[in-house]
Amino acid sequence: MIPLILSGGSGSRLWPLSRKLYPKQFLALTGSATMLQQTLKRLALEGMGKPIVVCNEEHRFIVSEQLAAIDCKAQSILLEPFGRNTAPAVAIAAMHLLAEGRDELLLVLPADHVIEDLQVFHTALGVARKAAEQGEMVLFGVPAERAETGYGYIKTGGAKSGLTAGALQVEQFVEKPDLATATAFVAQGDYFWNSGMFLFRCSRYLEELQRHDPDIYDTCQLALSRSKTDLEFIRIDPGSFACCPDNSIDYAVMEKTDRACVVPLAAGWNDVGSWSALWDVRDKDSNGNSHAGDVVMHDSHNCLVHSQSKLVTLVGLDDMVVVETKDAVMVAHKDRVQDVKQLVNTLTTQGRTEAQNHCQVYRPWGSYDSIDSGNRFQVKRIVVKPGASLSLQKHHHRAEHWIVVSGTARVTCDEKSFLLWENQSTYIPIAAIHRLSNPGKIPLEIIEVQSGSYLGEDDIERFEDVYGRTDTTVN
Repeated sequence: MIPLILSGGSGSRLWPLSRKLYPKQFLALTGSATMLQQTLKRLALEGMGKPIVVCNEEHRFIVSEQLAAIDCKAQSILLEPFGRNTAPAVAIAAMHLLAEGRDELLLVLPADHVIEDLQVFHTALGVARKAAEQGEMVLFGVPAERAETGYGYIKTGGAKSGLTAGALQVEQFVEKPDLATATAFVAQGDYFWNSGMFLFRCSRYLEELQRHDPDIYDTCQLALSRSKTDLEFIRIDPGSFACCPDNSIDYAVMEKTDRACVVPLAAGWNDVGSWSALWDVRDKDSNGNSHAGDVVMHDSHNCLVHSQSKLVTLVGLDDMVVVETKDAVMVAHKDRVQDVKQLVNTLTTQGRTEAQNHCQVYRPWGSYDSIDSGNRFQVKRIVVKPGASLSLQKHHHRAEHWIVVSGTARVTCDEKSFLLWENQSTYIPIAAIHRLSNPGKIPLEIIEVQSGSYLGEDDIERFEDVYGRTDTTVN
């Protein structure tokens, strides 16, 4: 059984913690491990192979670093140049395995779900494995305990004839019903939420995809054949992939095939798709409040409050969500948190960087944090990981001053190469070819003061880069 971890979402409903370039699957929202890491850790089972991860090209180094942090080695990391939904992502992974002569069971899991009861989850995997080995396409269904309008529903019948005990036949798919309909579904008791988790053999999925959506099948074959290997990544060909229809597994295959079945999963599942969903799974105090960071509340109930950098106080509020980061504050009623996505769309339309990035921006070599900026200047705190180096580069519109706060810096500036230690500094003139490296065993921290007529991240010309980036790549 090969886990296929889908890590391409943007998590816009959890803004401002989740941003396009650092979305929710990379955040530690329900514990010390990130959502991606939790997903991988719950798969420590006999007979489980190394995972395949599908992610956006912009997230490749974050995925690699988070896997390494928990000593997890992926057999492949497939890079999508842009999202085309789940059906193509799964197709390319299945084709990749079959090209290696491996027609194995593929366990499809989103990277950002919570599952509280691992024993129940593992038991459900055992039932699903037996059904998948019989040629079925298994969908894990979560018993509909309350009326949710944000989920898809599956109406089930009795046990599916000829299958292992515990696998139910599918009668109908219903996409995100209104409240009255969802309430009726819960009352009936034979409806399940569509978890978005699947198990099937590679060849079975591709046979059904070719039958029901041949455009996706053909385009994915072409895109994979033109893909290139780069370091530990497989880059899906963007020209071919751009022609691929955007469709989910559900619409492309599961709602059309006669080989689908449902395995119930009552394991405390939550897709953490909104702030109210996160409130559901977090610990709460005696007033029903969940809070993180520097928070003080008075006469407030059933609120979720997250503070990243400042003291946040609440007085006399009920059922509210308040989230503070270094560069944004979001306040919403819990009944309206689904609309946060529309808020992010507005910010994106306005060209606001807050929709894309945090103040702290992660790079394969470390991170930088924007501290201050004004007319013709910008100040950053830069952290370089031990043994890491920035690219050999130059800027056409800005000069830089570097001050070492801690650690050791190796500086290349045109023909010179030298070391700097704590409290030492240097100057990088406009158009100088330069590089910053950390030869030490502890993180290097510097303060960088930029000055010039243009300070955008795209003012960069790269000459050497160990991470495969070009001078048009700002990440």
